[in-house]
Amino acid sequence: MSKPYLGGCACGAVRYQIDDEPVFENHCQCRDCQRRSGTGHSSFLTFPDRAKAVVTGKVTTWHVAGDSGNEKIHAFCPTCGTPVHLTFAAMPDLLSVHAASLDSPELFHPSVVTYHARALDWDAVDPGLTKVQKMPQA
Repeated sequence: MSKPYLGGCACGAVRYQIDDEPVFENHCQCRDCQRRSGTGHSSFLTFPDRAKAVVTGKVTTWHVAGDSGNEKIHAFCPTCGTPVHLTFAAMPDLLSVHAASLDSPELFHPSVVTYHARALDWDAVDPGLTKVQKMPQA
């Protein structure tokens, strides 16, 4: 049995529990993540089976084409604006949560930096992580 990953938004109106293990943990430096986070990257844990996640509370979604051209669906709290999770039209079973939305953010263990080709000079991430220029193929 995997440990539950618990988290939610800043005001507590949106909560999630995921009884699964992440299959991918990354910092993403794509332009969309930069703009949405207000900094140089976003950090995610991606889980393989969205059905193993329970999300409570109302979220608002925003659809955007990622650097790949595929649609991403961002979910955030309409009260406090905290980004909570992300889904992908091309891979509907996956669910990504923002690392800082975890109740225990120390559970986040990134292994890769994606879209390093878009990295901003002032956004230094762990130099020991593997860096890929775009998103690796599944």
